[in-house]
Amino acid sequence: MITSMTGFAARNGESDGFTWAWEVRSVNAKGLDIRLRVPDWVDGLETAVRKQVAKSVGRGNINLTLRVQRDEGATPLNLNDAQLARVLQALSRIEDAAADSGLTLVHCTAADVLAQRGVIDTSVVQDDTGPLLAALMDDLPPLLEDFTAMRRNEGAALDKVIHEQIDQIEVLTKAAAKAAKARRDDVAKTLRENLARVLDNTDGADPDRVAQELALLAVKSDVMEELDRLRAHVDAARDLMGKSGPVGRKLDFLMQEFMREANTLCSKSQSVDLTRIGLDLKAVIDQMREQVQNVE
Repeated sequence: MITSMTGFAARNGESDGFTWAWEVRSVNAKGLDIRLRVPDWVDGLETAVRKQVAKSVGRGNINLTLRVQRDEGATPLNLNDAQLARVLQALSRIEDAAADSGLTLVHCTAADVLAQRGVIDTSVVQDDTGPLLAALMDDLPPLLEDFTAMRRNEGAALDKVIHEQIDQIEVLTKAAAKAAKARRDDVAKTLRENLARVLDNTDGADPDRVAQELALLAVKSDVMEELDRLRAHVDAARDLMGKSGPVGRKLDFLMQEFMREANTLCSKSQSVDLTRIGLDLKAVIDQMREQVQNVE
């Protein structure tokens, strides 16, 4: 079953006073492009996450975001001793100045002192981020499993659509073969009439050259080679759809080959019916190409 390059997954977790939220999404791309937005203060996190994502995804533009926060209840209140001393010294000077002026100030409480900027330092840097890194990496595989599951579900829908389009191409190729056979007598008649006009207006024409030109015209009007290639491409497409692993690039290349044969078929048709079938082929192939762009 093929896998889509479009997917999304999100997950929340917590451990040892930390909470976090993962989010990963992807869209189609020519190769594998992993873009991470993770906390840089967790040592080794970006490298470990990138390696794990690369193992799970073969192709696509991957955007993964991780937000980590410390629980407020688990955040210790650390006093900045230097700032506390400066605040107390300033308060003392203010009280002395007020007393000299005959003013009575309301006594400050401890809460008032703590409310002063810089007295409490909550910007704690955790020296050892190893336990947090381990917890995050244990929580990443379930996220990637959900992400892969969604890409596979999208792939199942693509698989159905693309198989239907391959069937349409096969039906149209058979119809083109019938139309080519039906127009064979008309093409031969046209060639004979054109040749007769040339011979009637040309004195001393070289019979060998005339035969060569006639053969060349016959080859240019023959579409059996294009039809054979279209049938081969249909078989190749079905074979690729049955393989495991990323097949999107090969399918994309095959779509170019499909379109090349359809274009040639139209240019050599010399028949209204065959031209119509060729145009229908091009429409289906173009629709299929759009779907293939999303296959991993």
